[in-house]
Amino acid sequence: MSGTVLVARPDSAGDVLLAGPAIRAVRAQAEEVVLLAGPLGRAAAELLPCVDRVIEWRTPWIDADPPPVTGEHVARLMAQLPEAEEALILTSFHQSALPLALLLRLRGVGRITAISNDYPGSLLDVRVRVDESRHLPEAERMLAVARAAGYEPRDDGRLAVRTPPASLVGPPGYVVVHPGTTAPARTWPPERHREAVEALTAEGFQVVVTGTGGEKALTAAVAGRHGVDLGGMTNLAELSGVLNEACALVSGNTGPAHLAAAVGTPVVSLFSPVVPAGRWAPYGVPYVLLGDQQAACKDSRARLCPVRGHPCLSTVTAEQVVKAVRELVP
Repeated sequence: MSGTVLVARPDSAGDVLLAGPAIRAVRAQAEEVVLLAGPLGRAAAELLPCVDRVIEWRTPWIDADPPPVTGEHVARLMAQLPEAEEALILTSFHQSALPLALLLRLRGVGRITAISNDYPGSLLDVRVRVDESRHLPEAERMLAVARAAGYEPRDDGRLAVRTPPASLVGPPGYVVVHPGTTAPARTWPPERHREAVEALTAEGFQVVVTGTGGEKALTAAVAGRHGVDLGGMTNLAELSGVLNEACALVSGNTGPAHLAAAVGTPVVSLFSPVVPAGRWAPYGVPYVLLGDQQAACKDSRARLCPVRGHPCLSTVTAEQVVKAVRELVP
């Protein structure tokens, strides 16, 4: 049994949720797991089973709006870090674990495990090398790090969150439509979302539209007269309760898609191929992938659509969404 283990996944909410199976594998053999998360992942980190404590730090080489690297900023991290026997640094294929490994080494962490195809020197004790030409699902990529460190999973390896609260709407069996994303390149047009809400309602589904406080205008426009507008009315834990009692989620490649997977709800995934679906499609639940996965933006990792007209998603119709929901909800 290990003592305190630090697990780092300083990224967005969806990335943190995908780290859940690896974290549970570690906690099964450790006395305490401390999770290092970024501001965008903090709420998701608080929902994960087997996380004993969360540290929040904006990581300059990970954050989409990075803070400057200063002695003061690094000192804030050093002051929060626990006396950990070891650390696992979890990253996506386009991220490096080595800057954080250096800081953890200076902090005195004894054993550090991470993926690194670049030469890590003495920064890593357990170096995991991955064939990046294979689009391994993110959850399995992170489980590979846990296994390399000696932590075998003791459950089914699916995504999970702490027990969701009761839903804010009812009765169960509604369809949730979540129109917002963190990157415009991954967004289905708002007018198509509204058409989908109308078409789903015509098919006899109750439709609930969700979004953040900054997306109230969007959710109101999408819900129209047919959907229940919950824009700005749920934090992440409350959203997990709403999704838990839904029969399906219609969403882009964004955090709520992974939250739906964590509560076992099927997903109609409006997936822009700017990143590979093999890595970031909903994990462990039934899903239907919509969108042209061979569009010109494929694998570009663009946040703003690089192709005029946004053809990868703009060609998806409301009728296709209804058909996909019917496939998932017989």
